Amino acid sequence: MRAIAVVPGTTDVRFVERPEPSVEAADQIKMQVLQVGICGTDREEANGGRADLPPGRTDLVLGHEMFGKVVEVGGAVQAVKPGDFAVFTVRRGCDHCESCAENRSDMCASGDYTERGIRAADGFQTEFVVDTEQYVVKMPASMAQFGVLAEPMSVAEKAVWEAAEIQAARLPGAHSPEEWLEGKRALIAGLGPIGLLAAIVLRLRDVEVIGLDVVDEDSTRPALLKRIGGRYVNGKQVKTDVLDDQLGQVDIIVEATGVASLEFELIDALGINGVYVLTGIPGGDRPIRIDGAALVRQLVLSNQVLLGSVNAGRSHFELGVADLAEAEARRPGAASSVVTHHIPAAEFEAALKERVKDEIKSVISWAPVN
Repeated sequence: MRAIAVVPGTTDVRFVERPEPSVEAADQIKMQVLQVGICGTDREEANGGRADLPPGRTDLVLGHEMFGKVVEVGGAVQAVKPGDFAVFTVRRGCDHCESCAENRSDMCASGDYTERGIRAADGFQTEFVVDTEQYVVKMPASMAQFGVLAEPMSVAEKAVWEAAEIQAARLPGAHSPEEWLEGKRALIAGLGPIGLLAAIVLRLRDVEVIGLDVVDEDSTRPALLKRIGGRYVNGKQVKTDVLDDQLGQVDIIVEATGVASLEFELIDALGINGVYVLTGIPGGDRPIRIDGAALVRQLVLSNQVLLGSVNAGRSHFELGVADLAEAEARRPGAASSVVTHHIPAAEFEAALKERVKDEIKSVISWAPVN
């Protein structure tokens, strides 16, 4: 079968042949891959950036944002059956820490995890994949046109709920994460897929959402933000050091830009007792200058929290599936419009090298979704 693979550390991305996998254990599931999303990590790998080979291999099959249809299951599988739509999660545990033992490899304590399509495990940019029931999440047929968003949505869910759980635990009067979110104001920095999906999560809880980016207000991403009830701020027109004056109390910032200098500058906009969750991973190694004393004074005197969040657990995938379905039901197009471009697998190369105009999420299509 065909697969799209990269030689790590190079820009050599090509079709390769792999043996079609088969179900060989009672807990295994075989899926036909229908769509695979493209994100910044995929493009970084395709352009010679971070990617780790599976043991004994000379290339790595790309792709971690998959959506497929079950074609075969082992005798012990109960979560899905042939014909169901589903996704596999991304990270695989180390087998020797408590988090991984509890199927929370996203919080692996040893650092010895693998990630399909990224770190020492082949990904999903191929025609068929096999994995175990532990990593499968079923999706309703009604979500077939945007089910490929499950993985980035899981990242957004984890970021929001970790932040809310911390706030509920530390602040008087907040008895649950849901209760803490009530009536809050959120700033979303970066209106790519993660930022817009985080906005969807927050708007479903009636949080006031302000989105910050550097694109024209009448372009695709701000338009979708407004469609779900958010407000747009153009970062080209408003300096970060006056955001706090213009926005007032900002209770939660979700950062999804991956721009190191901006990540630090945005701390200034965080309000009293606020929480700032970072999801963007900066590239490069260029040093930046910050006013460290002022930064620490603000964090301490305003009781603020900085939180890094990456990957997601199976529960975040399940919550994301439910929220995507709810968002689309409330506002048709709210979720499905995040997928803006479908690229046939045969035309993968250009899609992996650079973004296209007005792109939010591009996906590689391996087979018709029906």
